[in-house]
Parts: sequence; C-alpha cells; structure tokens
Amino acid sequence: MVNAMKRFLFWLSCLALPLSAAELASLHSVYLLPMANGMDQYLANRLTNLHVLQVVTDPQRAEAVLTDRIGQPLEDRLQDLYPPPPDKEAKQKQKEKQAEKEQDSQGPSPIFGDVANKLATPGTNSSFGRAKGTIFLVEVKTRKILWSTYQRPKDTTSHQLDRTATQIVNQLKLDMAGTQTQP
Repeated sequence: MVNAMKRFLFWLSCLALPLSAAELASLHSVYLLPMANGMDQYLANRLTNLHVLQVVTDPQRAEAVLTDRIGQPLEDRLQDLYPPPPDKEAKQKQKEKQAEKEQDSQGPSPIFGDVANKLATPGTNSSFGRAKGTIFLVEVKTRKILWSTYQRPKDTTSHQLDRTATQIVNQLKLDMAGTQTQP
C-alpha cells in the first residue's frame, strides 16, 4: 500500500512538471525590480548573456518580474507599475485619499510627520518577505509566483554575486526546459 502511494505521488509529480515548465517556457520578457546588493544587475547580465529571457527596461513590456521580496511591498510596487484601468469609482476613491493626505499634512507637527507616515504603512518599511538569497519570478497579469529559488551568495563581492547570478539563471534555464536536477 505504501509503495502504491509512493508510485502515485511520483507520477503525479511527473505530470505536474510539464505544466510548470510550459508556463515558464511561454515567458519571453522579464523586468527586474531592484534587489539587495545590486543582484538585479548581475541577473540581468546573465539572463541576457545566456539567452534565457529578454530583459526589458520598460515594465509595461514585461510578462513577468524578478524580485527578491514578496508581500505587501511587492504588491504596492506592482500596483505602481501596472495600475488597473481607471473607473469612476476608483477615481472618486483616489480623490478622497488625496484629500485625506492633504488634510494629514496640515495636521501634527512636521517633526513627527515622517514617523506617522512610516507607522501608517509598516509593510513598506518591513523586510518581511525578503529572505536574502531567495528570488521570485512573478507573472504580471495574474501576480502568481511562477518560479523561485534560493541561492545565497557567500559574500557581497562582485565575483560572488556574479557566480550566484549564474547559478540562479542556470537553474531557471533548466526549469524552463523541464529538466529536473538532483538536490
């Protein structure tokens, strides 16, 4: 019974892999969000040199984004880069928010203004969701994480960051091709 269950799970995992690889293989362009220690620059270099994905500088032309953080800061950034089409209700809410901001700016003393703003949006000041070494590939339209990996650089030297970027891009390339690697 246990062997039958193991076989079933094995075949199930084999069936799931082509879907993931197919989703990844359908991507052609990526936008890189700023990352710790300039890792985005090293990844852009390796993605381009190894012809894995086309790196674009205009986020509107990207099908996915590469980032080293998830959570509310990522959601806020994606909202800024890819705002939904405006409708009348959204415009009204935006006007109300703008009026609140103007009213708040006339409120307490300017010394505490920055502190109040930081406390009002703790998610943007938090490092939650930012594990050094974890990279996420997020589809723009669905905001779904298509792929992730953990490759922590041993140090922050240029050589080590480039080496880590190469490992990350090689893993992405293998996963896009649907090739499994041994852990």
